[in-house]
Amino acid sequence: MRTVIFDLDGTLADTSGDLLEAANHCFRHMGHGDVLIHGQDAGVALRGGRMMLSHGLKRVGAFEEETISDYYPMLLEAYARAIDTHTTFYPGALDAVEALKVAGYGVGICTNKPEALAHQLLSQMGVRDQFASLVGADTLPVRKPDPEPLREAARRAGGHPDLCVLIGDSDTDRNTAKAAGVPSVLVTFGPSGDDMAALEPEALLHHFDDLPRVVEGLIGAAA
Repeated sequence: MRTVIFDLDGTLADTSGDLLEAANHCFRHMGHGDVLIHGQDAGVALRGGRMMLSHGLKRVGAFEEETISDYYPMLLEAYARAIDTHTTFYPGALDAVEALKVAGYGVGICTNKPEALAHQLLSQMGVRDQFASLVGADTLPVRKPDPEPLREAARRAGGHPDLCVLIGDSDTDRNTAKAAGVPSVLVTFGPSGDDMAALEPEALLHHFDDLPRVVEGLIGAAA
């Protein structure tokens, strides 16, 4: 079976608001107030919790690796308490997922979000069952850009790892697909959209309405 594997944050959904709020919870606890700015720092948020802490600490002149390690668990706890307050799926994302499934593709997720949090988010938003596989940052001993999480997501979705395509929004996704020897499609509607063309993916995606056609052009029809 041919499979379409999605990144989650910044690809299927804009999760930046809830991530930034979790990071600012930590900064408030440190005594710095709200350091990261909604909207402006969305691209930082979509790079993960440790990146948000690092970026914020540098902004206030208090960067220490030990501080990141100390506060990362607090960030995860704060995020889990309010994981879907501001999060929304990008326009057409879920319709595209359904169209791919109707066409016969297996559909899964490969994310660098911890698996439990990814499962929680998708479950609370009522869409976990729409994806045949979910591989997170801690599902395997390695994470993206190592190719094995992508390959495992394809396998768990019922597909062959050589017959998949990765839909993502970052250099991490581009490098993961390249390492796996499969094509990547990078979305241009996220906070880093203007930078995607420079990564030279096999395709750029400007709207999810176009995804089924793009996928068929890259890995062929499902049947």
